[in-house]
Amino acid sequence: MIYISIVILILLFYISLILPTQWLKIEQIKHPLNLNLKILQISDLHVERLRISPSKITTIIHRENPNYIIITGDFTKRSKSLSKLEKYLRALTICNVPIYCVLGNHDYQQKNVKDLINLLRKYGLHLLRNESVHLDQFELIGIDDFDSGMSNIEASFHAVDHNRTKVVITHDPNVVLHLNKHYDFLMAGHLHGKQFNIPFFFSIKNTGDLPRRGIYKGLHNNQYGTYDISKGIGQTGINARFLVRSEITMHHL
Repeated sequence: MIYISIVILILLFYISLILPTQWLKIEQIKHPLNLNLKILQISDLHVERLRISPSKITTIIHRENPNYIIITGDFTKRSKSLSKLEKYLRALTICNVPIYCVLGNHDYQQKNVKDLINLLRKYGLHLLRNESVHLDQFELIGIDDFDSGMSNIEASFHAVDHNRTKVVITHDPNVVLHLNKHYDFLMAGHLHGKQFNIPFFFSIKNTGDLPRRGIYKGLHNNQYGTYDISKGIGQTGINARFLVRSEITMHHL
């Protein structure tokens, strides 16, 4: 009888805490900007604690067929995990889809963030650090990580053509509380959709004013624009999730 109890406990542990990190959800967000574009967002890879395989990501990209891939930071905070990250970068780039990205707070916790930056550029990822780029149908604006104190909103919007559709990518969504520029759509991550869906989580864990207001996932609006917060694909801290599945987001704009 004791063995059956142990098996049940192990099964409950797996279903409650491990399965949500493996049972990947493709979140479909529709926010019509008349661009007729599909943008696939991957946030919070945290490759040192990622249970989604590179081949799985490649399969999803081929199936969803996006026009662009956006990675909203937190690749890894461990320099020794860069070799693992490289496997994911290869899986992403073989799909021949333009990839744009920003850095997250964990990326800046590395001993030498330049090693990560050089690796991203080696694989052709376009890293935006408080700067914008003119794409065919819209302005893409990359605001560096707010949590790390690296954000510079004025520099990010300096070269923007405000007559065009403006899409912002950033890691920490708390920046929207300080963003006084009009934008059409913003993508962020960082908060993992709580990662552990328990009451008062953000009262215990200080991750900024936005989650304390109950805003930590999904689609939201303020007076300057519409923003979406991804639950992320990887984990930080404990390599588990509770009632929050890993997520890749498909934005239909």
